[in-house]
Amino acid sequence: MHRVGSTGNTANSTRPRKERRITYVLRDSNDSKHCSGINCVTGPNDLKRDSGGDFLFSGSRDGTLKRWELGVDGAVCGATFESHVDWVNDVVVTGDDTLVSCSSDTTLKTWKPFSDGECTRTFRQHSDYVTSLAAARHNNTVASGGLGREVFIWDLEAAMVPVARAHNEGSEDGSYEGAYTSGDRAITSNNLVTAAPAQSPQQGYAPVPAKGHKESVYALAMNDAGTLLVSGGTEKAVRVWDPRTGAKQMKLKGHTDNVRALLLDSTGRLCLSGSSDSMIRLWDLGQQRCIHSYAVHTDSVWALASTPSFSHVYSGGRDFSVYLTDLSTRESTLLCKEEHPVLRLALQGDEYLWVATTDSSLHKWPARERSGTKILQRASSFVAGSLPFARARANIDGSAPVPLYTQPTSVIPGTAGIVQHAILNDRRHVLTKDAAGIVKRWEITRGAVIEDFGKVNFEEKEKELFEMVSVPAWFTMDTRLGSMSVHLDTPQCFSAEMYAVDLHVPGASEELKLNIGQETLRGLLAHWSTHRRSKAVAPATANGDVSPNLSTGAGEHGSNRRTALDDNVHEPNTQQSRVLPSFEFSTQSPPSIITEGSQGGPWRRKATDLDGTEDEKDLPWWCIDCVLHGRLSQRENAKCSFYLHPYEGQTITVLTQGKLSAPRILRIHKVKNYVLEKLILERPLEESGGEANASASQSGSQQAGGNGNGKGSSAFKPGSKGWPHGTKPVVEILCNDQVLPPDMSLATVRAYIWKKPEDLYLHYRTVPSR
Repeated sequence: MHRVGSTGNTANSTRPRKERRITYVLRDSNDSKHCSGINCVTGPNDLKRDSGGDFLFSGSRDGTLKRWELGVDGAVCGATFESHVDWVNDVVVTGDDTLVSCSSDTTLKTWKPFSDGECTRTFRQHSDYVTSLAAARHNNTVASGGLGREVFIWDLEAAMVPVARAHNEGSEDGSYEGAYTSGDRAITSNNLVTAAPAQSPQQGYAPVPAKGHKESVYALAMNDAGTLLVSGGTEKAVRVWDPRTGAKQMKLKGHTDNVRALLLDSTGRLCLSGSSDSMIRLWDLGQQRCIHSYAVHTDSVWALASTPSFSHVYSGGRDFSVYLTDLSTRESTLLCKEEHPVLRLALQGDEYLWVATTDSSLHKWPARERSGTKILQRASSFVAGSLPFARARANIDGSAPVPLYTQPTSVIPGTAGIVQHAILNDRRHVLTKDAAGIVKRWEITRGAVIEDFGKVNFEEKEKELFEMVSVPAWFTMDTRLGSMSVHLDTPQCFSAEMYAVDLHVPGASEELKLNIGQETLRGLLAHWSTHRRSKAVAPATANGDVSPNLSTGAGEHGSNRRTALDDNVHEPNTQQSRVLPSFEFSTQSPPSIITEGSQGGPWRRKATDLDGTEDEKDLPWWCIDCVLHGRLSQRENAKCSFYLHPYEGQTITVLTQGKLSAPRILRIHKVKNYVLEKLILERPLEESGGEANASASQSGSQQAGGNGNGKGSSAFKPGSKGWPHGTKPVVEILCNDQVLPPDMSLATVRAYIWKKPEDLYLHYRTVPSR
């Protein structure tokens, strides 16, 4: 997905502001599974509901969080939390009833953990991806760090004040109608809290900054009381802070690469760090030094989890392995080997360990050795050295340890994310390949899979589906979230048209053209527009985008006269609320919409969750104008200019001279009809009349889609003279000496036959019919 930057102050910018885009995210299955790598998971030890039962919360690279209800028979997805517009990088539990997440969309969000996915607040303070969170168990303090070399400490109880005031003064659901001023930014009706840089009370809440980071921050940890904070990142050092004031306390050096994982014991005296240098280090913060180093992994250490007593540590990372290490005896046991790099670990009691990887599934493994595994454990264990792994293992027997367990106790399955895609030439279909190797063809305009090819060669299938057709690039897309994100920008998204008959629209005339972008937006926002129209007082206005049928250039008689050859201009879907079948999105697995209004920042929501109350503050104005009023943003000329001349050796000619103009999607058979209507069949000029070659008759121009500005009355009219010998000639249209098929469009001829930037030259010739 596209990178979402800060909405910062652009008051002094001289660059024109780019219009906000709208993105829709497509899924091939229901929403109960993740479809990309799982970056974070909170253990069931962190939060329990009054009704009992264990719960697990996970955050994924698909941009969502999920609540899993753990039972004897496995885990069930209880809710999907959807609001972030990019990867969810971390999630923590604070207090009794608050879930906090951070994302690459630069925001922090708070949630009601046992709701159906309700986001209560959004905080915007970071200037870049937010990569890590840390929370105190005994209060509402949360720290956040990211790639912008920033760490902020948030008091969520204090930050709640503006929202609480909105609840008292605003609407019943706690949102505030209008804006509550917070410095030079605002708290909007979306429960958006954008902290002001200043900290004066009259300017609203601002977090405490921990100033001093010179490089990106990847890891944070906080003690239970919220009196100590540690951070690590690309500086290769562990920094220690007082989260109450943001003051520096110490800087611990020892790692030789990025610090990727941190743990603090409950008292805040001991700290564990994992690094890309493959080492785990144990620090005594009172002595301000490293007291032990553990060479366990063969590659980067990305995840750490400890027992409550801080006597053992679980570690995982880029080498796919999960180890259990006794911090006092230094004995390490290879618990299991995953098939993907390990991103996060979370304990369930002292019996099980949940492992999150770059895959979309969660695995539950035994956390301890069991009776009967002691013999196997000897083959799985070794004494961790204190030197980097390559040298430390040389002191052992040289054999690789054997995993203690080869199969997880249970699995929360995910769906295979899309890893490769190709937009087909018709710009309505996309070929995708997922992580399991399955190749599918999607119809973008209704978000559905229309063909599943199974495990086939992607490149060969792409070549097989190639069509010689040229359609403007009306959308862009990416698969950053593991699913397809289709981006629509104005005015580019209104650049492609199709004939209604090609979309099998019942009762459509042959000349009716539909704008693909407009019809896609209608289908995408159908649920919203239905609710919106039911609340509207005035009916939607008619489309104001109709242009004349024929345009002329410098003058009627000038040598550079320009005539428009058209088969009726774009005609909108006049029933504004009607969604054509080719643009109907599923309501069972609806697309998610990502966009940004005039206030606040980007947001994400299911299309079926829009209730019609969203307006210009929430949606781009051009989308509303298109869906409700049928008005399209000013876009590039959808015409194609070309010259039409007789083929070499032909004595016939066309009355209309000069450059012609027609829609890019005009088919060659329309050009053939135009030639037939204008033909002069080898008649001398004196027979045809002096003005025969000056212009077409009004009747002939209108039949060709013109405006009838021509003059001569002696031009050929079908049926007025009759064809010689009773034989009507067959007209062929050529380009670069190649006969063009009648269903090819002008845009396709220009792209694949003409292949030059200059104006297109077409030639015609007649072949007597048999």
